[in-house]
Amino acid sequence: MIHDFETIQQTFATATANMELIRSYTKRPLTLTEKILFTHLDKAELKQVDTIQRGKDYCNFYPDRVAMQDATAQMALLQFMNAGKKRVAVPSSVHCDHLIIAEQGEHSDLATANNTNAEVYNFLSSVSQKYGIGFWKPGSGIIHQIILENYAYPGGMIIGTDSHTVNGGGLGMISIGVGGADACDVMSGMAWELKMPKIIGVKLTGTCNPWVAPKDIILKLAGILTVKGATNAVLEYFGEGTASLSCTGKATICNMGAEVGATTSIFAYDASMKQYLEHTGRAAVAQLVEQHASLVKADDQVIENPELYYDSIIEINLSELEPHINGPFTPDLATPISKFGELARTEKWPLELKVGLIGSCTNSSYEDLTKAASLARQALDLDLEIKSEFLVSPGSVMIKKTAKRDGLITDFENIGGVVLANACGPCIGQWNRENPEPEQKNSIITSFNRNFAKRADGNPNTYSFVASPEIVTALTIAGRIDFNPLTESLINKHGKHVTLQAPVGDVIPAKGFEMVDAGFIAPDQANSSIEISINPQSERLQKLEPFEPWNGKDFTNLQLLIKAQGKCTTDHISMAGPWLRYRGHLENISDNLLMGAVNAYNGETNKVCNSLTGLYDKVSSVAKAYKAQGLSSIVVAEDNYGEGSSREHAAMEPRFLGVQVILAKSFARIHETNLKKQGMLALTFVNPSDYDLILEGDTISILGLESFTEGVNLQVQVSHTNGTNHTFEAKHTYNDVQIAWFKAGSALNLIAIESKQ
Repeated sequence: MIHDFETIQQTFATATANMELIRSYTKRPLTLTEKILFTHLDKAELKQVDTIQRGKDYCNFYPDRVAMQDATAQMALLQFMNAGKKRVAVPSSVHCDHLIIAEQGEHSDLATANNTNAEVYNFLSSVSQKYGIGFWKPGSGIIHQIILENYAYPGGMIIGTDSHTVNGGGLGMISIGVGGADACDVMSGMAWELKMPKIIGVKLTGTCNPWVAPKDIILKLAGILTVKGATNAVLEYFGEGTASLSCTGKATICNMGAEVGATTSIFAYDASMKQYLEHTGRAAVAQLVEQHASLVKADDQVIENPELYYDSIIEINLSELEPHINGPFTPDLATPISKFGELARTEKWPLELKVGLIGSCTNSSYEDLTKAASLARQALDLDLEIKSEFLVSPGSVMIKKTAKRDGLITDFENIGGVVLANACGPCIGQWNRENPEPEQKNSIITSFNRNFAKRADGNPNTYSFVASPEIVTALTIAGRIDFNPLTESLINKHGKHVTLQAPVGDVIPAKGFEMVDAGFIAPDQANSSIEISINPQSERLQKLEPFEPWNGKDFTNLQLLIKAQGKCTTDHISMAGPWLRYRGHLENISDNLLMGAVNAYNGETNKVCNSLTGLYDKVSSVAKAYKAQGLSSIVVAEDNYGEGSSREHAAMEPRFLGVQVILAKSFARIHETNLKKQGMLALTFVNPSDYDLILEGDTISILGLESFTEGVNLQVQVSHTNGTNHTFEAKHTYNDVQIAWFKAGSALNLIAIESKQ
């Protein structure tokens, strides 16, 4: 089945027409990223395309479609319901993958989810039917895998309410993670605003050796760029090395581009993409793409002289690449496997491996599972006793059914593996892990994408590492994180030394993919009369009330809610795990506000001083106390504030509890936009050392708002409890449109106003 083929045809028709204008204005070779972004520009900006500055100018785009996962879809659709529209303006879909808790296995976990989340699933299904949105039922698969199998296509542009939407770059699509308010804009038919990203060219040469997987490319790159090294940039891969990578391998690489802050990542159309499209029932799409081949690759002159067209270039020789293991606690601590064991022992990381987990949206392709299964078969044949718990999360019904037909599921179960539902599960903290000694430091290794502290199981004592599915499986068999399968042997049940051979697998199954009903409900115009009701007593869903517009005055005497120290990701600001159940209820989920952030004054989490009483309490409780007294507050933070998931709640919760300003050393891209969309003021220190001037109990004023202007700094006045003051400047990146959001109280408020005009 080809979804929305007319939309795909229109994409290429529009791109072809626009490219003629773009060529006439730019008069230079274009990168692949530029071709897709430029051809999706607002028509009014096409004439200025030659003057657009990467990394500086904001532009308006019209994406081809929108995707939402069930946790973020709740708030996105609650907002859309307030936008005054009768139907979505672009093809859109909802995917139920985040709310399924991994505990006992596929069937039991899915039944529990359907029962526990019935209210939310019914709401999402009803809203989807009313507004013309495709709905994927629980168990159908993980959003990014479903998009790759069904919706992604070279040359297109999609936004999704999940940071790993970037997975679609493996099929040559500009795929960008956004907040729910951004999705609401596009579904309402409005342009979507984005700062024109810089373009980092990643040149791949050579071919991967045995044991080296596509995952190792992005693991190494994460070590080079760090978690914020590609912020406001696109990673565009090129070079002869790309030809040796499968389409799903490319998707894995793009998926983890989110871990280096990239706006998105992309590969040019090639034979691997054609093969994947044809084997997933989209041969007609492949034919259409090939008719427009010049639109889905960089110009030849770019590839011949890349230094002239990319902002920077990173080169990776695949022939010299080793398998990597990244972590713990951050996805950019990259170590080649030849050095990992020594490092683990030096750092005194727990060497015993408790659990190995493969799958997720990052690595659950048929190729991934066949390679892991080949190691499982070896372990059985070599009479090895599996030392660690082994969990498998397939990405979709198609992958699960195909793997079961071809015996891969049996291979995993034969070594004690437990197959989980086709859902995110442990990757996002939806894991009811049985751990009899949670107070003990322990190690797990996954083929997922993120490994922040407490992310997988909520336990700060869990050291989480990231590797390819092959390495994860090998280490799970060995039961130790310091085992190197490339050079070391294992002792089997009979005391004999045995060696694992390099894994082997198939990109495309010999019998083809099992094309089965995955639980999809197509949008139907006949359902537009459906009434959406929300029980006022519900703990899971709550109708949104618009935020108050700005009162036209400076923010004075803001209470310092918390001065966060060190890493403060969206997991720290709005934790997932059990809190996912409240994603549709802003008041309830706000109780987790900044509970994971470290208070710079006492080194503790979720314990800040209430300046009204002098007592310490939870962050959310102190924020509520200030709000009850009619006082607004401010959060101060360090670098890359809001790194991680495109978690809109991390912007909505502080807004709901009276926080007016986030003042940080720097922001992660998606989160900064989310803050702006919710009418928050996101500021950065001109001089990062001014962070040190802010003391516990201070009140802070933001001056200059009455003349709030693009490119003009604001003044920050800090009043200390001893009567002294400090004043310094803070920068912002608001343009005229974003300033209008701020003044209206939120972007949604502005949409609603314009819809009534």
